[in-house]
Amino acid sequence: MIYKNYILLFCVVFFLFGSQPQSEIPESFVDAKTIIPDLDVELRYYTDYNFVGDTIDGYHANRLFITKASALQLKKVQDELQTKNLCLRVYDGYRPQRAVNHFVRWAKQVNDTVSKSEFYPNVNKRHLFKLGYIASKSGHSRGSTLDLTIIDGETNEPLDMGSPYDFFGEVSWVNHPNLTESQKKNRQLLQTVMNKHGFRSYSKEWWHFTLRGEPFPNTYFDFPIK
Repeated sequence: MIYKNYILLFCVVFFLFGSQPQSEIPESFVDAKTIIPDLDVELRYYTDYNFVGDTIDGYHANRLFITKASALQLKKVQDELQTKNLCLRVYDGYRPQRAVNHFVRWAKQVNDTVSKSEFYPNVNKRHLFKLGYIASKSGHSRGSTLDLTIIDGETNEPLDMGSPYDFFGEVSWVNHPNLTESQKKNRQLLQTVMNKHGFRSYSKEWWHFTLRGEPFPNTYFDFPIK
């Protein structure tokens, strides 16, 4: 009897969290531009300009969805940068689990290297899992992680951070030593303003930040972006 109850519980949990893709946006999520109307959004996975070289599953619109708590803090970052005639450009926020699954499938196709020269020229694709560039779960799917940079408010061009967004290599580490003074200064500005307003950084990706005390630390959402 106890064994049957365990089986029933497993089935219920799998049905609720494992087998049914979500379609509705949770109430705690927002389109970030409803809170930050002048935010520059350039979702790279909505395009084919990314390390896969194709539009990624679940990205059907160039709309940035994140938790409302993240959007409110991100507005503070934007407001501060604008006093310096600078703005944020966001490359990714909430990422559906189906997109992460797409990355995993792609990583296993070791002969598909269409974007290697630009995004991972010095990394063997066979080693992407071992090196931590690809994983079966992503903090982005929890809704409070963002990939972003700073752009000049007049030219709309991104500041020179020393490596492109989503570049797989040590040059993307926050404290990589072989940078110009200007590149170091730009990275430090991004780190400082994001940390000041409640986001923690990731040492191996200068563009990656997660809200401290994120509201869904253990939930991986899968509603599509549309």
